[in-house]
Amino acid sequence: MEENVFERMAEKYDSPDRIALANIVANRVKEELRDAEDKTLIDYGSGTGLVGLQLVELVKSVTLIDSSENMVKIIREKIANYPITNAETLVADFTTGTLDLKADIIVVSLVLLHIPDTKAILKSLYETLNKGGRLIIIDFEKNPNVSHPKVHNGFDFEALTALLTDTGFESTDIQVFHHGKQVFMKQDASLFIAVSEK
Repeated sequence: MEENVFERMAEKYDSPDRIALANIVANRVKEELRDAEDKTLIDYGSGTGLVGLQLVELVKSVTLIDSSENMVKIIREKIANYPITNAETLVADFTTGTLDLKADIIVVSLVLLHIPDTKAILKSLYETLNKGGRLIIIDFEKNPNVSHPKVHNGFDFEALTALLTDTGFESTDIQVFHHGKQVFMKQDASLFIAVSEK
């Protein structure tokens, strides 16, 4: 089985740069969560909870899911220290199939670029959403200057919209909301938010 590099990164994951970027992402996601107090939310690929834990006050409940046991361990410590009563954690991997879970909103922040089979993960996430639910993707716009064997070099909006439509989503709205210096494999890059409705 291939090593999960995020297991090794967990302890040092919350760097100042990552925290700053997570705050930018969380602030943009919060705009999509107006009137979501009665909704359940999954933060998939949650890492150490830098984005997901900032959303707990806006929704009924948050489930933070990551495939790294060490990442989830750090989230559990944060939840205990705050303390937060409407958040739970799960070590799981949607790339191996759909889990027996349902949610009204799924947030996937800077996760898709690490998953080779985008179509398969979108299908799993679609099946996890309740009818009328929303998938919120935050990731990097396609960047020809980025080349790495383990990550996508961002996403082309037209191609991503087509993939989401093929998966079954009714509509998708994509907007660029941040331009950062050396934020993507030491390259300048643009962050987008894609909101798709089931």
